[in-house]
Amino acid sequence: MRAAILREVVEVYVDGAPRRYPNLKLVEEPLSIEDVPVPSVGAGQVLIRVSACGVCYTDVDIVEGRVSCKLPLIPGHQIIGKVVEVGKGFGESVGIGDVVGVAWIGWACGRCRYCREGLENLCESFKATGCHIDGGYADYAVAYWDYVYRIPKGLEEVRVAPLLCAGAVGYRALKLAEVSDGHRVGLFGFGASAHIIIQVLRSLYPSSEVYVFSRSAEHRDLAKRLGADWVGAPSEEPPKKLNRAIDFTPVGETVARALELLDRGGKLVVNVIRKQTPVQLDYATHLWLEREVKSVANVTRRDVEELLGIVNRYGVKTEVQVYSLDQVNKALVDLKAARVRGSAVLRVA
Repeated sequence: MRAAILREVVEVYVDGAPRRYPNLKLVEEPLSIEDVPVPSVGAGQVLIRVSACGVCYTDVDIVEGRVSCKLPLIPGHQIIGKVVEVGKGFGESVGIGDVVGVAWIGWACGRCRYCREGLENLCESFKATGCHIDGGYADYAVAYWDYVYRIPKGLEEVRVAPLLCAGAVGYRALKLAEVSDGHRVGLFGFGASAHIIIQVLRSLYPSSEVYVFSRSAEHRDLAKRLGADWVGAPSEEPPKKLNRAIDFTPVGETVARALELLDRGGKLVVNVIRKQTPVQLDYATHLWLEREVKSVANVTRRDVEELLGIVNRYGVKTEVQVYSLDQVNKALVDLKAARVRGSAVLRVA
């Protein structure tokens, strides 16, 4: 099979961007397209013929070493494809011929207190797809049957792929924010995740006002088209204080800015793995009057299942930029350069 493989941690070259990691090689093509054997199916696993796989900014983090993963590695954790083989001891949730999805959460122990409480995303033995387990930048991928999701019929596969990470982690952030209908909700940053979540907000909480903060005029235009009540740059003042906020950006300054704009008793959820710049807070300015801030540690299986149901019910649509497997390096460069409108997706088959 053909696969895009990461063999060493490197820095992705973007024209005009400053160097961040001078000790790493600077390359335009961090992944190599290679012919490798189709993976074997173990007990409790299924083999998937990949049709599409989302390209996530976390994949850029992996390539540049900000997320520690095995090497060599086939990245890709937003996988859509068809089950073509099952191993011994697999469950009955999926079968041969089913179209399924695979998300970042690839395996958890199932025994610890986190797993027993439905918080398998916090399991200390957690294994991530496209990091600890080879992912979907390939013709075939292997996944554990209890971490694959049956895809509702009628959904276009390249448009479903971003739901498995960008959509699902944004949905978890929305749940953690405890939004109620009528709340004023601020979305900071408007990329792959936020452009999905604004549609979920509009569907589940129709009386809420949604304010979108983005440095990109193109992203602000997209937000307006998808139903934002107000759009502006992060430095601008919204019409009213926020009851809830979700931060999708990689910069630490956004945390302080979002907290400044929260009303009394407001909640902020930070929906990123890490911040590229420090978070600096003043207790009196940012947290006093019962303001809260919380992080997101990716997703649970229930989050993915719930989101797929919401998308199927309300007709949520993803904006996608489609690339071939041979164009995977271009997709990574475009992501790092913030040139992707919506989500980047590989069409594999």
